[in-house]
Amino acid sequence: MARKKKQRTKTVSISTVVLVIIVAILQQTGVISDLDNKLQPSESKNSVSSHKINQATVNLKDGINYGAVSDKYPSESLSKTVLTSDVVAQLNANKVSFNNTGSYIIDDDKTDLNANVNVAPYVQLSVQDSLGRPGVANAYLNKSSRQYRSRDETGNSKTINPVGWQQVTIGGTYHTLYNRGHLIGYALAGNIKAFDPSEANPQNIATQTAWANQASNGNAENTGQNYYETQVRRALDSNKRVRYRVTPIYSSNNLVPSGNHMEAKSSDGQLQFNVFVPNVQQGVKIDYETGASTLVE
Repeated sequence: MARKKKQRTKTVSISTVVLVIIVAILQQTGVISDLDNKLQPSESKNSVSSHKINQATVNLKDGINYGAVSDKYPSESLSKTVLTSDVVAQLNANKVSFNNTGSYIIDDDKTDLNANVNVAPYVQLSVQDSLGRPGVANAYLNKSSRQYRSRDETGNSKTINPVGWQQVTIGGTYHTLYNRGHLIGYALAGNIKAFDPSEANPQNIATQTAWANQASNGNAENTGQNYYETQVRRALDSNKRVRYRVTPIYSSNNLVPSGNHMEAKSSDGQLQFNVFVPNVQQGVKIDYETGASTLVE
């Protein structure tokens, strides 16, 4: 019995040696490596990849589609970066949905603002906080509050640099990253005498991306703040009375707001919106704590 057991052990040992030699030969010839490549999913060697899809640039970095500075509006992936849990909590929303053109619709576009009040047009701004950041801005507007003249004509062309202002040139559609973003727009309330509508009013001006501020003058395919302000301007031009509120939303102690919560309602109910415009810029990664930025290429 002992002699048979020793022979069986020797046979297993020789088989193992033969198997190791075969594996080594296959590795040297590259056969095993090729099989592995066929069985494993391909992975990009770069942390940033770019390609075209649906005529929009996909620029992936850290799992975020930053797009390119020439894109019309930010992707949902980029807009969502500022929609953190504390920002959602401040929006006090039951429902938040992306509108596919850069911004978010809050509670099906319904707001609790009351426009059925009998008062003169006004703008009410908040005192800046300890970091110098502007807060919620309320207004009651009608056609008499509208300003049709330029800032130079009215002497409201002075400017300041709001907190978090670190301007850079980015090229593309908007050329520079930041605008001096107003809460209550000059054209909406620039004719109210007690209101300073210039870009030098620290209670009304925040560091805002060019896209968030400028898009898109009424074009529903690109819904930055200007798109919603255009709706208010048109309502006022039609002699409607409008309650209007803009709230800059900040995450923690960030100097640059995550975005603006915009609400409006006319006295006849024909105009109403409740939206969040994310303070993002296509092709750019922003440090909201300081205002510094990086062009994603």
